[in-house]
Amino acid sequence: MPSTFPKPPFEPQSQKAPGLSSPMRPKPDHGETSYKGSGRLKDKKVLLTGGDSGIGRAVALAYAREGADLLVSYLNEDEDARETQHLVEDAGRRCIPVAGDVAEPAHCRSLVEQCVKAFGRIDVLVNNAAHQMTFTEIDEISDEEWDRTFATNISAMFYLTKAAVPHMRPGSSIINTSSINADAPSPQLLAYATTKGAIENFTAGLAQLLAEKGIRANSVAPGPVWTPLIPSTMPAEKVQHFGEQVPMKRPAQPKEVAPVYVMLASDEASYISGTMIAVTGGKPII
Repeated sequence: MPSTFPKPPFEPQSQKAPGLSSPMRPKPDHGETSYKGSGRLKDKKVLLTGGDSGIGRAVALAYAREGADLLVSYLNEDEDARETQHLVEDAGRRCIPVAGDVAEPAHCRSLVEQCVKAFGRIDVLVNNAAHQMTFTEIDEISDEEWDRTFATNISAMFYLTKAAVPHMRPGSSIINTSSINADAPSPQLLAYATTKGAIENFTAGLAQLLAEKGIRANSVAPGPVWTPLIPSTMPAEKVQHFGEQVPMKRPAQPKEVAPVYVMLASDEASYISGTMIAVTGGKPII
């Protein structure tokens, strides 16, 4: 029941970026004990970035229980990636975890090559990997930090999509993770919020560009979600009260976001393209 979802204040906590799931209190819920599949993605082949934890892990779990096989990309969080692999394989599906930095164009192309070699095609591309850091003044943001945020959050989407499209058939789906920050930017997340706005425009243009190929492109804009990115990139006092700002007065658990990714990847969404779907706990996006 919704009343059982944890609400702030949470205990103060911090981690080194990019963070891990296991030290978080409360522990994020990816749907391990609750998500029930119904064959909506049967035998689809998926390339998912940022799939080690958080929204990515919840999506991987849901996709596997819906019948999909996945290549799961992650940076260097081996412990979390092994847990994602276990959840996928426990659902009876294949999972290929691949470590590396999607900020590197060559790695993006390699991910596509490995996915096609393993599965023969790509039916669903989920561009979910992201980098964020908190800064209170613009002069705290180094040139390197700005460039890294853009390389990870938006340039990687271009490289991955460009490489993947030749291996995608009509009916395939591209799903990009945006954010409520695209429309209501937090000043402390200036670089991150800017990339999320770019993702929405990239997705809207991409959908029009790929329509004749029968490939759909959409974005998902989550509000606050309880993932390792939060204690590893925000001050402890913000973590303690994370999610209080939305009408539901709490952050989403990752499992609450994953069903939107399932719907957009499914054949049921055959006429949905070029849109952004907000998952924000009651906070309107205009």
